[in-house]
Amino acid sequence: MIIAEMKPIEEILDMIRSYQRILIVGCKGCVAVCSTGGPKEVSVLGSLLRIARKKEGRDIVIDEESLDRQCEPEFVDLAGDKVADADAVLSLACGAGVQMFAERFQDKVVLPGCNTTFLGVTEELGVWSERCAGCGNCILDKTAGLCPIARCSKQLLNGPCGGSMNGKCEISKDVDCVWQLIIDRLTRLNRLEMLEEIFPVKDWSPAGHGGPRKMVREDLKT
Repeated sequence: MIIAEMKPIEEILDMIRSYQRILIVGCKGCVAVCSTGGPKEVSVLGSLLRIARKKEGRDIVIDEESLDRQCEPEFVDLAGDKVADADAVLSLACGAGVQMFAERFQDKVVLPGCNTTFLGVTEELGVWSERCAGCGNCILDKTAGLCPIARCSKQLLNGPCGGSMNGKCEISKDVDCVWQLIIDRLTRLNRLEMLEEIFPVKDWSPAGHGGPRKMVREDLKT
């Protein structure tokens, strides 16, 4: 799941300062799950912006819309009529959704209402943590299903380092050493001998170091 957080209201107000009719567009996907950009957050943000403008003595018209997903053109296009009426679109999706809107409506100002943070999981209500760096070359089969690229502060492929202590990372006693977690899990699985393998130098080219990435499935193309 893509984890995001809403930008501070002051930053959003500054972004929309020059516009009188705003379309706030939420996404019912990842940002809705992490309570950042779903229909509820669209409604709350709309109310906050109206109140703030009223205090300034300035008019504003705010339309609200929530799409199933903002990362797919067929859903984004459904908002076409409302986009046409707006001075600017304020997207509460992840960065991919904001860019999809900008690509589909090239003559319209599109603004980000959220900061995209990481790919993660829900630990408990209101708590999310990073699990995947999207490196394009998954090694979870070698590391007991735990990712050292996303969860090791040094992205070590042959850990743990000398800075870890009592199962914690040297950067904070609140951060687990993922390599200790890997060792513990492999021990439970009776597969600790897997750590005898020395990882080769990682090829980072699939991680986007060669430019923006694209995946093409010929079997799905029409």
